[in-house]
Amino acid sequence: MSERLSSGNRHLDTVFGGGLPANALNMIIGLPGSGKTILAEQFMFHNASAPRPGMYLSTVSEPLDKILRYGQQLEFFDAQAIGTSVFFDDLGDTLNEGGLDAILARIRALITERQPGVIVIDSFKALSAYSAGPQAFRYFLHELAGTLTALPTTTFWLGEYGRDELATAPEFAVADGIISLTTRRQAERAISHLEVLKLRGTGFMSGEHAYRIARDGLHVFPRLAESLTAEAYELQPDRMSSGIPAIDEMLADGYWPGASTMVAGPSGSGKTLMGLHFIFNGGAADQGGIIATLQENPTQLDRIVKGFGWSLDTASVELMYRSPVDLYLDEWFYDLLDVIDRTQARRVFIDSLGDLRRAAVDELRFREYLYSLLQRCTNQQISVMMSQEVPALFGISQVSDDQISHLSDNVVLLQFVHRDTELRRAVTLLKTRASRHDPAVREFKITPEGIVLDEPAVL
Repeated sequence: MSERLSSGNRHLDTVFGGGLPANALNMIIGLPGSGKTILAEQFMFHNASAPRPGMYLSTVSEPLDKILRYGQQLEFFDAQAIGTSVFFDDLGDTLNEGGLDAILARIRALITERQPGVIVIDSFKALSAYSAGPQAFRYFLHELAGTLTALPTTTFWLGEYGRDELATAPEFAVADGIISLTTRRQAERAISHLEVLKLRGTGFMSGEHAYRIARDGLHVFPRLAESLTAEAYELQPDRMSSGIPAIDEMLADGYWPGASTMVAGPSGSGKTLMGLHFIFNGGAADQGGIIATLQENPTQLDRIVKGFGWSLDTASVELMYRSPVDLYLDEWFYDLLDVIDRTQARRVFIDSLGDLRRAAVDELRFREYLYSLLQRCTNQQISVMMSQEVPALFGISQVSDDQISHLSDNVVLLQFVHRDTELRRAVTLLKTRASRHDPAVREFKITPEGIVLDEPAVL
């Protein structure tokens, strides 16, 4: 395998197939504010050394002082490295006074002087305006590319190019790698995506990968659907309890390990409580659990669980709370995978699917991510329970409107029923994959001990 240049971020390196190929010429394109400069600096600071320094060359797009001022706010920006392993130079005056010929001569002189391992030119697109014409600019590209590719140097050309320029701008034909950064508005959210359009001679993860710009650089979240493998895994033979004895009886002694369960019902029907039964029962059986909630905040949830005799202050239960406001679907899934890996949890309760769906850019992406998560958990024999709210209080005709119920191994329906002058709750097992179940409608009460089922009733 050829040498790779790491970004310092494992998820970003994953997108590039283990990092960018070293000693290649790469273009980073995107509109202003998309993070081109940050991504280039992230690579430069991570790989620069005194023997093979990084060299950042600004042209006439953004003043060097401004690049330095904002760069110093980033965690990876090492002020002690400036002048020893990282060098910043402003080529604006050289360009204005002597044009492209002077720029070419200046870059060659700097390369001879510093022997850089990484070179960044920002903005490269601005250089074309100083050309006498298309033929002269192509000659400049040929000479510059020849100089750079003859050396063990990785180069980044940054520019505010649009996707429509890929077929017309000659620099794209010269580049070994093309990385596109885009930002699109989705309702009130701005969603940023990184896409590798070209990476000569090597594999990479195709498609759009969401990212956030943070103080330590770009946080990239590779599409989960891209990395699925159809590997065989061992099934555990023993059932696991739902935490509610009567439900276990209806399920023929509980759920299969690694199964996914959707609990659907209207607001107030007991979905969250059923999930808490599932998680805290696992904790009592030395099966660590995760409550991944976008509903109650930690203070609210703590009050709820204490009302039933449980406690969040236990080593067997991990709370992962995220606000549904400004939620990145991709980031949330990776956060959950990291928590699963760190805690080695065997049970996960997601509350709720509706909040995750609203954070999705589109329905297809939401289903891809949910399918990928459930498959990964199944492969590791991790059981997942998910709450799904339905709008109807009575006479529920469907449990989801987005074709995701078929992804679940089990579907539990909670609903309200009229009994004389009272409004009561009832549970029905609609589906259990690879298992028999009792389809009876069972009324239940919420008591200080949690959910307690009555005998079967007829609606």
